[in-house]
Amino acid sequence: MKQTRKEKILIVDDSELNRAILADMLGEEYDIVEAENGLEGVGILQKMGTDLSLVLLDIVMPEMDGFGMLDIMHQNHWIDDIPVIMISAESGSSHIERAYELGVTDFIARPFDALIVHRRVVNTILLYAKQKKLVGMVADQIYEKERQGNLMIDILSHIVEFRNGESGLHVLHVRTLTELLLHRLSQKTDRYSLTPAEISIITTASSLHDIGKIAIDENILNKPGRLTDEEFAVMKTHTTVGADMLENLPIHQHDPLVKVAYQICRWHHERYDGRGYPDGLKGDDIPISAQVVALADVYDALTSVRVYKPPFPHDEAVQMILDGKCGTFNPLLLECLQENSEIIRSGLAGSDSQTQRDQREMRNISQEMHRYEELTASERTLQLLEHERMKYSFFAAMTQEIQFEYTASPAMVTISAWGAEKLGLGETVMDPLHNDDVLSLMAPEWTQGLSNALHSTCPDQPVVTYDCQLNLNGEIRWFRIVARATWSADEPARYMGAIGKAIDIHDSRMKLHALEQMASHDTLTGLLNHAYAKKRILERIESRPTGSFALAIFDLDHFKSANDTYGHSFGDHVLTYVAEKLRQSIRDGDIAARVGGDEFLIFLEHKGDVEPVVSRIFEALCGTYEDFTISVSMGIAPTSTAGCDYETLFHAADQALYTVKRGGRGQYRFYDESMKQTLSAISPIDSGGGADTASADQKGEGQT
Repeated sequence: MKQTRKEKILIVDDSELNRAILADMLGEEYDIVEAENGLEGVGILQKMGTDLSLVLLDIVMPEMDGFGMLDIMHQNHWIDDIPVIMISAESGSSHIERAYELGVTDFIARPFDALIVHRRVVNTILLYAKQKKLVGMVADQIYEKERQGNLMIDILSHIVEFRNGESGLHVLHVRTLTELLLHRLSQKTDRYSLTPAEISIITTASSLHDIGKIAIDENILNKPGRLTDEEFAVMKTHTTVGADMLENLPIHQHDPLVKVAYQICRWHHERYDGRGYPDGLKGDDIPISAQVVALADVYDALTSVRVYKPPFPHDEAVQMILDGKCGTFNPLLLECLQENSEIIRSGLAGSDSQTQRDQREMRNISQEMHRYEELTASERTLQLLEHERMKYSFFAAMTQEIQFEYTASPAMVTISAWGAEKLGLGETVMDPLHNDDVLSLMAPEWTQGLSNALHSTCPDQPVVTYDCQLNLNGEIRWFRIVARATWSADEPARYMGAIGKAIDIHDSRMKLHALEQMASHDTLTGLLNHAYAKKRILERIESRPTGSFALAIFDLDHFKSANDTYGHSFGDHVLTYVAEKLRQSIRDGDIAARVGGDEFLIFLEHKGDVEPVVSRIFEALCGTYEDFTISVSMGIAPTSTAGCDYETLFHAADQALYTVKRGGRGQYRFYDESMKQTLSAISPIDSGGGADTASADQKGEGQT
């Protein structure tokens, strides 16, 4: 049986009798929501939004009259989606004219005539429903055209993959990775001014990165062994061939998608240090679109099966990229890769194909469409929004937090139900800076201080943490308010208000401390985690630019045997023991962290020769834990030889550690330039299972 939903009508009138009469007239066909003044009406609109189908609004009311409510509906653009019928005994032309100017759809005079009320309500709701349906149809057509356009790009890209003997998922993986990296990059920096529209275009255009391979001989494309120099020279032409195809299109030359696709096709094998091809571009001379696709392309090449190599595990592939074994990439993009590592691992490792996921999603949509045959795209969106509002309300109640939303114009704060009850306020409060109930709870100096803090933010730094006192039932308690100011998209941006929550510091101090510890410390050893240690090290170097520092990386020799012989629980005890030894052997100003697994980091400031300090720490770490012999291998990079850039310093220490391991373990070594030369000469994929970047790149996927 076809399900039907009742439309919702909001009646705003200070007369309970008038509300009751209208509810009796309309209650059988519609769900009725009531408010006794404009202030309550605005609060209901904030909560229910476009889930309402109509507002019946009185003019003369206390607290806020009908015209005041219409002003707020204009400011929030609610009037664009929710029709308003004005109801009043005031039939003067000035009132009616002003009401129509403010956007009301119709006018009903009191006393009410049931037939007139019913007919005007039905007509208004039907008119807006038809408008919504028309908008939905247009949205569906736009979506379908975009979907078909993407489908054609995917088909073309998969034709190239088919010739290349690849799995058919390479294009999908590159698109997914490109989108992830771009979104993270846009959050980290405004250096590239990536708008959502630009991210969408780059993501779509990434599918075309290898179209030039359609002109490459299949014998070269699918050769299982290393390419000859002549074959590699042919393979490299796929970048310029693809770009030429796009440049010579007879139409759409100036379309943004074509321009971006050209950049990606030609330059996705360029490298940040200028050692790529075909033009040897360096740094940000390479368009960011090509930089991101290059990184995504290399990652998927490493983790996928190719005719010339097996796949590498995710962690190994990421480490190879970070170690520079696949060419040099933008440091910001490498940070994005690390920060999205787990999302990438889970997002690309599933057994489902994208086609299977699409089919499953389409079945779900089809089932929903059978339940609601008349639903348009806009109505489905409204249902999703209503579902999100329901989830938000539920979780807000479960968390028992004082959550609020503040709008600057009109000055109004809306408080979560639990928070309003705890504070002894209504859920909607007008002009909170001058409201007596608010001022009895929060003294004027605190309210004004919070207002000043929010106004002093900017769109790039909108978050405020503000500690203040609240008077709860005669007891003064300290609260911490964490709020995010909201700004308009105009130029210049306008302060719009804020969203946030108030936390009882007395009740939450221990919880906050625990959260801070979790964010900055390794849960097993209690040492700093790598991300927080990096932050501390950068601050130290910045505060003492002329200081002498050294960064050491060490790991436990043969640690795997501890896990294999005694079990992982024993291995955890060994790591905890080593961490405590490390804590005892460093000075108060030194920084120690667990990088991951059995790898640790030490950052030292020194005067004179640093080797005696390193030697003392190294000896303290070696020994035994129960029956297990603890031996460590350590690489040290002083800033005097490796420089003060953190990434360079860390990489140099890692190179020194690698040299120790190749020399037999159980030692420490200081970084020098010979290590860099030695490592750069090593073939990354050999019989030992390393990564042959040269071979990968000669297939068009990496960079020597």
